[in-house]
Amino acid sequence: MKVKIICKSGDLPAYETEGSAGMDLRALIDEPVVLKPGERALVPTGLFIELPQGYEAQIRARSGLAVKHGIGLTNGVGTIDSDYRGEIKISLINMGQEDFTVNSGERIAQMVIAKYERIEWERTDKLEDTERAGGGFGHTGV
Repeated sequence: MKVKIICKSGDLPAYETEGSAGMDLRALIDEPVVLKPGERALVPTGLFIELPQGYEAQIRARSGLAVKHGIGLTNGVGTIDSDYRGEIKISLINMGQEDFTVNSGERIAQMVIAKYERIEWERTDKLEDTERAGGGFGHTGV
C-alpha cells in the first residue's frame, strides 16, 4: 500500500528490520527538549500523512526508551485517524528519575499502520453466554 507523506526532514519513517511492525518516528525540533521527571511535552516530527479510509496509524512508545529512561507516551497508544492532515506530534512523558533530553533527529516513537472496521450498534436486552461470562480482572487465577 502506498501512502502520501509530507516529510519536513530527510528522515522518512522506516522499518528498522525485515520483521518490524512499526516504523520509527524522529523528533524534528529547533532546539533540544529537556523532560524532567514527571514532565510531558508534545514533540513535532515534521510528518504529515494521508491514510486511506479504513486505516489508522497507531503511535506507540519505543521499548528501549521506556526501559532505559522511563520515557513513554502520555496516552499509552495514540491514534492518527485517516481524515487527520495535521502534523504528527508525539506526546512524551518522563516516568524516569532523571532528566531526559530529546534532540532533533532522535527516534522517539514508532508508528504501526492498521486496518479497522466501523460498526453499527444493535440494541438488545440479552447477550450470548460464554464460558467466561462477566469474569475479569484476574478471574482466571495467577
